[in-house]
Amino acid sequence: MKTSQRGIDLIKEFESLHDGDLKKTGLQPKMDPVGIWTEGYGRAMHDDKGNFLKGAGNKASAEKRATIFTEKEAEEALRQDLEVYENIVAKKVRVPITQNQFDALVSHTYNTGGSDGLFKLINDRAAGAAIRNWFVTKYITAQGVKLNGLIRRRKDEADLFFAK
Repeated sequence: MKTSQRGIDLIKEFESLHDGDLKKTGLQPKMDPVGIWTEGYGRAMHDDKGNFLKGAGNKASAEKRATIFTEKEAEEALRQDLEVYENIVAKKVRVPITQNQFDALVSHTYNTGGSDGLFKLINDRAAGAAIRNWFVTKYITAQGVKLNGLIRRRKDEADLFFAK
């Protein structure tokens, strides 16, 4: 399966187009709520060793490493990145799912890296209430603080998962 436009729109809504410095021409890297530098639609940036590029002290490094400067480049990068997360969902889910369910899981995995707990509930064909509860109560914090954006995202992912 491939992520539908509905799934892409959900990801774009919550990731938003990152521009960390509106005074500069083009898109600029931006730190996410846990201090990871991102560009485009939430693409995490890495140092030379493959570690997340983190912290305000790495702003110059993030700007130097940036590869996404236009909305078109951000869109292309998102579509490339989605292949990774689509493959994770395809490998982890072993039961038939709908397009909406796939899209919700790709959005969740794009944001969190995926959760074996959620995949297990789905593969075990858990009750809808248990799956919905999992969506809306997990991965809603950053550094121990509940974030309204994550709460809204998890609710919207759950709503998409159960949409007909």
